[in-house]
Amino acid sequence: MNLGLWIVQVVVGLAFIFAGLLKATRPIPQLAERMKWVAQVSPARVRFIGVAELLGGLGLILPWATGIAPVLTPVAAAALVVVMILAAVHHIRRNEWPELVPGLVLGALAAWVAWGRAG
Repeated sequence: MNLGLWIVQVVVGLAFIFAGLLKATRPIPQLAERMKWVAQVSPARVRFIGVAELLGGLGLILPWATGIAPVLTPVAAAALVVVMILAAVHHIRRNEWPELVPGLVLGALAAWVAWGRAG
C-alpha cells in the first residue's frame, strides 16, 4: 500500500506541479491556445489556479518525503480534490466533456492519497 501511495503521490504531484507552473507563468494567450477556458476567465483567476495547483503538487510530495509536517500531505491531497471538483463543475457548465476526464482521474487519485495518508 505504501509503495502504491508513493507512486501515485509522485505522479499526481508532478502532474499538478507541471500544470500549475504552466498556468502561473505562461502568457495567457499561449495558454488559451491549448486550454479554451483560459480565455473566458480573468488572468488573475488563471494565475491563482496555477499557484494552487503548484503548491498542492508540492504538498503531495514534500511533507511526506521529508518527514516535516507529514500531516500536510493528506491536507494537500484533499485540497486538490476540491480544486478538481470545482474544475469539473466549470467544465460541465461549459459542456467541455473531454476536458473533464483528466481532472476526474487526478481528483480520484488525489482522494486516494488523502484517504491513504490520513489513516
